Amino acid sequence: MANHSQRWLLLVPILLALSITCAHAISKSASKMKSAVFLSPKFVLGPGSVENKFYYNIDFPKGHIALKSFNAEVVDEAGNPVSLQETYLHHWVVARYYAPKDDKEVLNYNGNQKLQRPGYISGRNSGICQKGLLGQYFGLGSETRKTATHIPDPYGIEVGNPAEIPDGYEERWMINVHAIDTRGAEDKLGCTECRCELYNVTVSEFGRPLKPGYKGGLECCYDGTQCRLKQGFVGARRSLYLRYTVKWVDCNSFIVPVKIYIFDVTDTWKKSDGSSGLKLEHDCKVEYEVESCSSTGMVGDACVHSKRISLVMPFGGYVIYGVAHQHSGGIGSTLYREDGQVICSSIPAFGKGDEPGNEAGYIVGMSTCFPQPGSIKITNDETLILESNYSSTIDHTGVMGLFYLLVAEQLPKPVHSFYSLVQVRFTSRVKSQTFFSLP
Repeated sequence: MANHSQRWLLLVPILLALSITCAHAISKSASKMKSAVFLSPKFVLGPGSVENKFYYNIDFPKGHIALKSFNAEVVDEAGNPVSLQETYLHHWVVARYYAPKDDKEVLNYNGNQKLQRPGYISGRNSGICQKGLLGQYFGLGSETRKTATHIPDPYGIEVGNPAEIPDGYEERWMINVHAIDTRGAEDKLGCTECRCELYNVTVSEFGRPLKPGYKGGLECCYDGTQCRLKQGFVGARRSLYLRYTVKWVDCNSFIVPVKIYIFDVTDTWKKSDGSSGLKLEHDCKVEYEVESCSSTGMVGDACVHSKRISLVMPFGGYVIYGVAHQHSGGIGSTLYREDGQVICSSIPAFGKGDEPGNEAGYIVGMSTCFPQPGSIKITNDETLILESNYSSTIDHTGVMGLFYLLVAEQLPKPVHSFYSLVQVRFTSRVKSQTFFSLP
Protein backbone atom coordinates (compact mmCIF):
# COMPACT_ATOMS: atom_id res chain seq x y z
CA MET A 1 0.00 0.00 0.00
CA ALA A 2 1.31 3.48 -0.85
CA ASN A 3 2.33 5.64 2.07
CA HIS A 4 0.64 8.96 2.94
CA SER A 5 3.11 11.05 0.92
CA GLN A 6 2.72 8.89 -2.18
CA ARG A 7 -1.07 9.11 -1.93
CA TRP A 8 -0.82 12.93 -1.79
CA LEU A 9 1.43 12.93 -4.85
CA LEU A 10 -1.15 10.88 -6.76
CA LEU A 11 -3.93 13.30 -5.74
CA VAL A 12 -2.05 16.49 -6.71
CA PRO A 13 -2.89 16.42 -10.48
CA ILE A 14 -6.59 15.82 -9.73
CA LEU A 15 -6.80 18.57 -7.14
CA LEU A 16 -4.84 20.96 -9.32
CA ALA A 17 -7.37 20.39 -12.10
CA LEU A 18 -10.20 21.07 -9.66
CA SER A 19 -8.49 24.21 -8.40
CA ILE A 20 -8.13 25.62 -11.93
CA THR A 21 -11.84 25.03 -12.60
CA CYS A 22 -12.85 26.72 -9.34
CA ALA A 23 -10.49 29.63 -9.90
CA HIS A 24 -11.95 30.08 -13.38
CA ALA A 25 -15.46 30.01 -11.94
CA ILE A 26 -14.53 32.65 -9.37
CA SER A 27 -13.06 34.90 -12.06
CA LYS A 28 -16.06 34.43 -14.34
CA SER A 29 -18.53 35.12 -11.53
CA ALA A 30 -16.69 38.23 -10.40
CA SER A 31 -16.37 39.74 -13.88
CA LYS A 32 -19.74 39.00 -15.48
CA MET A 33 -20.36 42.65 -16.36
CA LYS A 34 -23.70 43.69 -17.82
CA SER A 35 -24.43 46.94 -19.63
CA ALA A 36 -27.50 48.76 -20.93
CA VAL A 37 -28.11 52.09 -22.66
CA PHE A 38 -31.29 54.09 -21.96
CA LEU A 39 -32.83 57.42 -22.98
CA SER A 40 -34.53 59.89 -20.67
CA PRO A 41 -37.94 61.23 -21.68
CA LYS A 42 -37.69 63.76 -24.49
CA PHE A 43 -37.26 67.45 -23.64
CA VAL A 44 -37.53 70.31 -26.10
CA LEU A 45 -35.33 73.41 -25.99
CA GLY A 46 -35.22 76.59 -28.03
CA PRO A 47 -32.46 79.21 -27.97
CA GLY A 48 -32.03 80.55 -24.43
CA SER A 49 -34.55 78.19 -22.83
CA VAL A 50 -34.04 76.01 -19.75
CA GLU A 51 -34.96 72.39 -18.94
CA ASN A 52 -34.90 71.38 -15.27
CA LYS A 53 -37.35 68.52 -14.80
CA PHE A 54 -37.43 65.47 -12.54
CA TYR A 55 -38.35 62.25 -14.34
CA TYR A 56 -39.61 59.45 -12.10
CA ASN A 57 -39.81 55.71 -12.74
CA ILE A 58 -37.11 55.80 -15.40
CA ASP A 59 -35.69 52.74 -17.15
CA PHE A 60 -33.10 51.09 -14.92
CA PRO A 61 -31.61 47.61 -14.36
CA LYS A 62 -33.70 45.38 -12.10
CA GLY A 63 -32.83 42.88 -9.40
CA HIS A 64 -30.31 42.56 -6.59
CA ILE A 65 -27.24 44.04 -8.30
CA ALA A 66 -24.03 45.99 -7.73
CA LEU A 67 -23.69 49.15 -9.82
CA LYS A 68 -20.27 49.55 -11.44
CA SER A 69 -20.63 52.80 -13.42
CA PHE A 70 -23.12 55.36 -14.73
CA ASN A 71 -22.33 57.71 -17.62
CA ALA A 72 -24.57 60.18 -19.42
CA GLU A 73 -24.61 62.85 -22.14
CA VAL A 74 -27.10 64.99 -24.04
CA VAL A 75 -27.95 63.75 -27.56
CA ASP A 76 -30.31 64.85 -30.33
CA GLU A 77 -33.07 62.80 -31.94
CA ALA A 78 -30.55 61.13 -34.27
CA GLY A 79 -28.42 60.08 -31.29
CA ASN A 80 -25.66 62.58 -32.03
CA PRO A 81 -23.83 64.08 -29.03
CA VAL A 82 -24.71 67.75 -28.51
CA SER A 83 -21.96 70.30 -27.85
CA LEU A 84 -21.82 72.22 -24.56
CA GLN A 85 -21.45 75.33 -26.72
CA GLU A 86 -25.07 74.83 -27.80
CA THR A 87 -26.70 73.06 -24.86
CA TYR A 88 -24.94 73.46 -21.54
CA LEU A 89 -25.46 70.52 -19.18
CA HIS A 90 -25.61 72.25 -15.83
CA HIS A 91 -26.10 68.93 -14.06
CA TRP A 92 -27.84 65.58 -14.04
CA VAL A 93 -28.48 63.46 -10.97
CA VAL A 94 -29.88 59.96 -10.47
CA ALA A 95 -31.64 59.04 -7.23
CA ARG A 96 -33.36 55.98 -5.79
CA TYR A 97 -36.81 55.84 -4.18
CA TYR A 98 -39.48 53.31 -3.20
CA ALA A 99 -43.03 53.36 -4.56
CA PRO A 100 -46.09 51.17 -3.87
CA LYS A 101 -46.11 48.16 -6.21
CA ASP A 102 -49.59 48.97 -7.50
CA ASP A 103 -48.57 52.51 -8.51
CA LYS A 104 -47.54 52.17 -12.16
CA GLU A 105 -47.71 55.82 -13.16
CA VAL A 106 -44.66 57.39 -14.80
CA LEU A 107 -44.23 60.80 -13.18
CA ASN A 108 -42.53 63.82 -14.74
CA TYR A 109 -42.32 67.01 -12.70
CA ASN A 110 -40.58 70.32 -12.92
CA GLY A 111 -39.24 71.95 -9.79
CA ASN A 112 -42.52 73.75 -9.05
CA GLN A 113 -44.47 70.49 -9.03
CA LYS A 114 -42.96 68.63 -6.12
CA LEU A 115 -43.55 64.94 -5.73
CA GLN A 116 -46.58 64.74 -3.44
CA ARG A 117 -47.59 61.12 -4.00
CA PRO A 118 -48.60 59.51 -0.69
CA GLY A 119 -46.40 56.66 0.45
CA TYR A 120 -43.29 57.42 -1.61
CA ILE A 121 -40.09 56.78 0.36
CA SER A 122 -36.64 58.24 -0.36
CA GLY A 123 -33.75 55.82 -0.86
CA ARG A 124 -31.02 58.43 -0.58
CA ASN A 125 -27.30 57.80 -0.24
CA SER A 126 -25.36 57.64 3.04
CA GLY A 127 -24.20 61.27 2.79
CA ILE A 128 -24.37 63.81 5.55
CA CYS A 129 -26.52 66.49 3.84
CA GLN A 130 -29.97 66.06 5.39
CA LYS A 131 -32.43 68.57 3.95
CA GLY A 132 -33.56 66.82 0.78
CA LEU A 133 -30.63 67.85 -1.42
CA LEU A 134 -27.64 65.78 -2.56
CA GLY A 135 -29.28 62.42 -1.97
CA GLN A 136 -28.31 61.09 -5.42
CA TYR A 137 -26.37 57.95 -6.29
CA PHE A 138 -24.67 59.44 -9.37
CA GLY A 139 -24.47 62.96 -10.78
CA LEU A 140 -22.24 65.17 -12.91
CA GLY A 141 -22.43 68.26 -15.10
CA SER A 142 -20.50 69.59 -18.09
CA GLU A 143 -17.64 67.22 -17.14
CA THR A 144 -19.78 64.16 -17.77
CA ARG A 145 -18.08 62.85 -20.94
CA LYS A 146 -14.53 62.68 -19.59
CA THR A 147 -14.96 61.83 -15.92
CA ALA A 148 -14.40 58.22 -14.89
CA THR A 149 -17.26 56.71 -12.89
CA HIS A 150 -16.24 53.05 -12.85
CA ILE A 151 -15.89 51.30 -9.51
CA PRO A 152 -12.92 48.89 -9.30
CA ASP A 153 -13.39 45.19 -8.57
CA PRO A 154 -14.46 43.70 -6.27
CA TYR A 155 -16.40 46.77 -5.10
CA GLY A 156 -19.86 47.94 -6.14
CA ILE A 157 -22.88 49.99 -5.06
CA GLU A 158 -25.43 47.46 -3.84
CA VAL A 159 -29.07 48.13 -4.80
CA GLY A 160 -32.21 46.06 -5.18
CA ASN A 161 -31.62 44.12 -1.96
CA PRO A 162 -35.05 42.62 -1.08
CA ALA A 163 -34.21 42.93 2.61
CA GLU A 164 -34.03 46.74 2.27
CA ILE A 165 -37.25 47.26 0.27
CA PRO A 166 -40.30 47.96 2.47
CA ASP A 167 -43.16 45.46 2.24
CA GLY A 168 -45.59 46.33 -0.55
CA TYR A 169 -43.07 48.59 -2.28
CA GLU A 170 -40.64 48.33 -5.16
CA GLU A 171 -37.38 50.09 -5.89
CA ARG A 172 -37.49 52.79 -8.58
CA TRP A 173 -35.21 55.48 -9.95
CA MET A 174 -35.50 59.19 -10.76
CA ILE A 175 -33.35 61.39 -12.98
CA ASN A 176 -33.11 65.19 -12.91
CA VAL A 177 -31.79 66.94 -16.03
CA HIS A 178 -30.83 70.61 -15.90
CA ALA A 179 -29.85 71.87 -19.38
CA ILE A 180 -29.54 75.40 -20.78
CA ASP A 181 -29.73 76.16 -24.51
CA THR A 182 -27.15 78.90 -25.14
CA ARG A 183 -27.54 79.22 -28.92
CA GLY A 184 -27.66 82.93 -29.72
CA ALA A 185 -27.16 83.95 -26.10
CA GLU A 186 -26.04 87.49 -25.45
CA ASP A 187 -23.72 86.21 -22.69
CA LYS A 188 -23.15 82.42 -22.80
CA LEU A 189 -21.12 82.27 -19.59
CA GLY A 190 -23.70 84.42 -17.82
CA CYS A 191 -26.48 82.08 -18.98
CA THR A 192 -24.62 78.99 -17.73
CA GLU A 193 -23.96 80.70 -14.39
CA CYS A 194 -27.68 81.58 -14.13
CA ARG A 195 -27.19 85.32 -13.66
CA CYS A 196 -30.56 86.71 -12.63
CA GLU A 197 -30.32 89.88 -14.75
CA LEU A 198 -29.97 87.79 -17.93
CA TYR A 199 -33.06 85.77 -17.06
CA ASN A 200 -35.08 88.81 -15.93
CA VAL A 201 -36.04 86.88 -12.81
CA THR A 202 -37.01 88.53 -9.51
CA VAL A 203 -38.84 85.66 -7.81
CA SER A 204 -38.01 81.98 -7.31
CA GLU A 205 -39.90 79.13 -8.99
CA PHE A 206 -42.05 79.00 -5.85
CA GLY A 207 -43.03 82.66 -6.23
CA ARG A 208 -40.92 83.94 -3.35
CA PRO A 209 -38.85 87.14 -3.78
CA LEU A 210 -35.14 86.47 -4.26
CA LYS A 211 -32.84 87.04 -1.32
CA PRO A 212 -31.32 90.53 -1.19
CA GLY A 213 -27.99 90.59 -3.04
CA TYR A 214 -28.65 87.27 -4.83
CA LYS A 215 -26.97 87.73 -8.23
CA GLY A 216 -27.32 84.31 -9.77
CA GLY A 217 -27.73 80.60 -9.31
CA LEU A 218 -30.36 77.89 -9.32
CA GLU A 219 -33.11 80.24 -8.18
CA CYS A 220 -32.84 82.19 -11.45
CA CYS A 221 -32.59 79.42 -14.07
CA TYR A 222 -35.38 77.06 -13.12
CA ASP A 223 -37.47 75.07 -15.57
CA GLY A 224 -39.10 77.23 -18.26
CA THR A 225 -37.02 80.38 -17.73
CA GLN A 226 -35.43 82.18 -20.69
CA CYS A 227 -31.93 83.65 -20.97
CA ARG A 228 -31.47 86.86 -22.97
CA LEU A 229 -30.55 86.43 -26.64
CA LYS A 230 -28.72 88.65 -29.10
CA GLN A 231 -31.10 91.04 -30.74
CA GLY A 232 -32.77 89.52 -33.79
CA PHE A 233 -31.45 85.98 -33.24
CA VAL A 234 -33.84 83.23 -34.31
CA GLY A 235 -33.25 79.50 -33.93
CA ALA A 236 -35.30 76.33 -34.16
CA ARG A 237 -36.55 74.40 -31.18
CA ARG A 238 -35.20 70.86 -31.03
CA SER A 239 -35.85 67.60 -29.19
CA LEU A 240 -33.10 66.29 -26.94
CA TYR A 241 -32.51 63.37 -24.56
CA LEU A 242 -30.14 62.40 -21.82
CA ARG A 243 -28.59 59.13 -22.95
CA TYR A 244 -27.29 57.15 -20.02
CA THR A 245 -25.26 53.95 -19.83
CA VAL A 246 -25.42 51.75 -16.74
CA LYS A 247 -23.00 48.92 -15.98
CA TRP A 248 -23.56 46.39 -13.22
CA VAL A 249 -22.96 42.86 -11.98
CA ASP A 250 -25.26 40.54 -10.10
CA CYS A 251 -24.65 40.61 -6.36
CA ASN A 252 -22.69 37.64 -5.03
CA SER A 253 -20.29 36.80 -2.23
CA PHE A 254 -17.36 38.31 -4.13
CA ILE A 255 -18.84 41.85 -4.21
CA VAL A 256 -17.75 44.23 -1.44
CA PRO A 257 -20.44 46.96 -1.00
CA VAL A 258 -19.46 50.62 -0.89
CA LYS A 259 -21.38 53.53 0.60
CA ILE A 260 -21.85 56.90 -1.11
CA TYR A 261 -21.01 60.13 0.71
CA ILE A 262 -21.42 63.57 -0.85
CA PHE A 263 -19.85 66.55 0.91
CA ASP A 264 -20.63 70.21 0.25
CA VAL A 265 -18.25 73.06 0.95
CA THR A 266 -21.27 75.27 1.75
CA ASP A 267 -22.46 72.94 4.53
CA THR A 268 -23.43 74.98 7.61
CA TRP A 269 -23.45 72.06 10.03
CA LYS A 270 -23.87 72.38 13.76
CA LYS A 271 -24.12 70.19 16.84
CA SER A 272 -27.42 69.85 18.66
CA ASP A 273 -28.84 67.87 21.56
CA GLY A 274 -31.46 65.28 20.67
CA SER A 275 -33.35 62.56 22.50
CA SER A 276 -30.57 60.13 21.62
CA GLY A 277 -27.79 62.50 22.65
CA LEU A 278 -25.51 64.83 20.71
CA LYS A 279 -26.06 64.84 16.94
CA LEU A 280 -24.93 66.79 13.91
CA GLU A 281 -27.34 68.80 11.75
CA HIS A 282 -26.20 69.57 8.20
CA ASP A 283 -27.67 72.31 6.03
CA CYS A 284 -26.03 72.14 2.59
CA LYS A 285 -26.60 75.28 0.50
CA VAL A 286 -25.17 73.57 -2.65
CA GLU A 287 -24.10 76.80 -4.41
CA TYR A 288 -22.18 79.96 -3.60
CA GLU A 289 -20.73 83.10 -5.19
CA VAL A 290 -17.12 83.93 -6.12
CA GLU A 291 -16.34 87.65 -5.95
CA SER A 292 -13.83 89.13 -8.38
CA CYS A 293 -10.41 89.81 -6.84
CA SER A 294 -10.34 93.21 -8.58
CA SER A 295 -12.78 94.45 -5.96
CA THR A 296 -10.16 93.76 -3.27
CA GLY A 297 -7.23 95.14 -5.23
CA MET A 298 -5.55 91.76 -5.79
CA VAL A 299 -4.11 90.70 -9.15
CA GLY A 300 -2.28 87.82 -10.82
CA ASP A 301 -1.58 84.73 -8.75
CA ALA A 302 -3.57 86.17 -5.84
CA CYS A 303 -6.80 85.84 -7.83
CA VAL A 304 -7.86 82.53 -6.31
CA HIS A 305 -11.00 82.19 -4.23
CA SER A 306 -10.56 79.40 -1.69
CA LYS A 307 -13.44 78.13 0.41
CA ARG A 308 -12.79 75.60 3.20
CA ILE A 309 -14.90 73.76 5.72
CA SER A 310 -14.18 71.17 8.41
CA LEU A 311 -16.56 68.22 8.70
CA VAL A 312 -16.87 65.54 11.37
CA MET A 313 -17.32 62.17 9.67
CA PRO A 314 -20.17 60.04 11.09
CA PHE A 315 -18.68 56.90 9.51
CA GLY A 316 -15.50 54.94 9.04
CA GLY A 317 -14.04 52.88 6.26
CA TYR A 318 -11.64 52.63 3.33
CA VAL A 319 -11.68 55.17 0.48
CA ILE A 320 -12.25 53.43 -2.86
CA TYR A 321 -13.07 56.37 -5.19
CA GLY A 322 -13.31 60.15 -5.07
CA VAL A 323 -14.17 63.02 -7.43
CA ALA A 324 -15.20 66.68 -7.15
CA HIS A 325 -17.87 68.66 -9.00
CA GLN A 326 -17.12 72.27 -9.98
CA HIS A 327 -18.43 74.85 -12.45
CA SER A 328 -16.76 77.30 -14.84
CA GLY A 329 -13.80 78.97 -13.15
CA GLY A 330 -13.06 75.94 -10.99
CA ILE A 331 -9.39 75.07 -10.52
CA GLY A 332 -9.68 72.06 -8.24
CA SER A 333 -10.94 70.68 -4.97
CA THR A 334 -9.19 68.64 -2.27
CA LEU A 335 -10.25 66.56 0.72
CA TYR A 336 -7.68 66.59 3.54
CA ARG A 337 -7.17 65.07 6.93
CA GLU A 338 -6.96 67.56 9.77
CA ASP A 339 -3.14 67.25 9.77
CA GLY A 340 -2.98 68.28 6.10
CA GLN A 341 -2.60 64.81 4.56
CA VAL A 342 -4.34 64.66 1.17
CA ILE A 343 -7.07 62.03 0.87
CA CYS A 344 -8.11 62.96 -2.67
CA SER A 345 -7.53 65.88 -5.01
CA SER A 346 -9.74 66.38 -8.08
CA ILE A 347 -8.72 68.80 -10.85
CA PRO A 348 -10.83 69.99 -13.83
CA ALA A 349 -9.81 69.53 -17.46
CA PHE A 350 -10.84 72.25 -19.93
CA GLY A 351 -11.68 71.71 -23.57
CA LYS A 352 -9.66 73.23 -26.40
CA GLY A 353 -11.83 72.75 -29.50
CA ASP A 354 -15.39 72.69 -30.78
CA GLU A 355 -16.34 69.00 -30.85
CA PRO A 356 -18.43 67.39 -28.06
CA GLY A 357 -16.16 66.41 -25.20
CA ASN A 358 -13.53 69.05 -26.06
CA GLU A 359 -15.44 72.33 -25.99
CA ALA A 360 -13.07 75.28 -25.51
CA GLY A 361 -13.56 77.15 -22.25
CA TYR A 362 -15.76 74.49 -20.64
CA ILE A 363 -14.90 71.96 -17.95
CA VAL A 364 -15.07 68.67 -19.85
CA GLY A 365 -13.72 66.31 -17.19
CA MET A 366 -12.64 65.98 -13.56
CA SER A 367 -9.69 63.89 -12.39
CA THR A 368 -10.59 61.03 -10.05
CA CYS A 369 -8.95 59.15 -7.18
CA PHE A 370 -8.61 55.37 -7.01
CA PRO A 371 -6.45 54.77 -3.91
CA GLN A 372 -4.86 51.37 -3.42
CA PRO A 373 -7.56 49.53 -1.42
CA GLY A 374 -6.69 49.65 2.25
CA SER A 375 -4.23 52.53 1.89
CA ILE A 376 -6.58 55.31 3.07
CA LYS A 377 -8.85 54.65 6.03
CA ILE A 378 -11.19 57.18 7.61
CA THR A 379 -12.03 56.58 11.26
CA ASN A 380 -15.37 57.18 12.94
CA ASP A 381 -15.84 60.82 14.02
CA GLU A 382 -12.64 61.89 12.25
CA THR A 383 -12.51 65.56 11.21
CA LEU A 384 -11.78 66.17 7.53
CA ILE A 385 -11.17 69.41 5.63
CA LEU A 386 -12.84 70.10 2.27
CA GLU A 387 -11.38 72.87 0.11
CA SER A 388 -12.81 74.21 -3.16
CA ASN A 389 -10.77 76.65 -5.30
CA TYR A 390 -11.97 78.93 -8.09
CA SER A 391 -10.27 81.53 -10.23
CA SER A 392 -11.52 84.95 -9.16
CA THR A 393 -10.24 87.08 -12.04
CA ILE A 394 -13.96 87.67 -12.74
CA ASP A 395 -17.15 87.17 -10.73
CA HIS A 396 -18.80 83.74 -10.77
CA THR A 397 -22.35 83.04 -9.62
CA GLY A 398 -24.02 79.76 -8.69
CA VAL A 399 -20.77 77.79 -8.39
CA MET A 400 -20.58 74.45 -6.58
CA GLY A 401 -17.98 72.72 -4.42
CA LEU A 402 -19.20 69.15 -4.02
CA PHE A 403 -17.12 66.06 -3.30
CA TYR A 404 -18.29 62.51 -4.03
CA LEU A 405 -16.67 59.70 -2.06
CA LEU A 406 -17.14 55.91 -2.11
CA VAL A 407 -16.19 54.15 1.11
CA ALA A 408 -16.01 50.42 1.90
CA GLU A 409 -16.55 49.45 5.52
CA GLN A 410 -14.37 46.37 5.00
CA LEU A 411 -11.74 45.01 2.62
CA PRO A 412 -12.19 41.84 0.55
CA LYS A 413 -11.71 38.60 2.46
CA PRO A 414 -8.86 36.37 1.23
CA VAL A 415 -10.01 33.63 -1.15
CA HIS A 416 -8.57 30.20 -0.37
CA SER A 417 -8.57 27.95 -3.44
CA PHE A 418 -8.05 24.20 -3.65
CA TYR A 419 -4.63 25.02 -5.07
CA SER A 420 -3.55 26.90 -1.93
CA LEU A 421 -4.82 24.09 0.31
CA VAL A 422 -2.98 21.44 -1.75
CA GLN A 423 0.17 23.56 -1.76
CA VAL A 424 0.15 23.92 2.04
CA ARG A 425 -0.52 20.22 2.55
CA PHE A 426 2.08 19.14 -0.05
CA THR A 427 4.72 21.53 1.32
CA SER A 428 4.25 20.20 4.83
CA ARG A 429 4.79 16.64 3.53
CA VAL A 430 7.90 17.62 1.58
CA LYS A 431 9.41 19.13 4.71
CA SER A 432 8.95 15.86 6.62
CA GLN A 433 10.02 13.31 3.96
CA THR A 434 12.53 12.96 1.08
CA PHE A 435 11.05 11.50 -2.10
CA PHE A 436 14.24 11.47 -4.18
CA SER A 437 17.83 12.56 -3.95
CA LEU A 438 20.09 14.39 -6.37
CA PRO A 439 23.14 12.54 -7.74
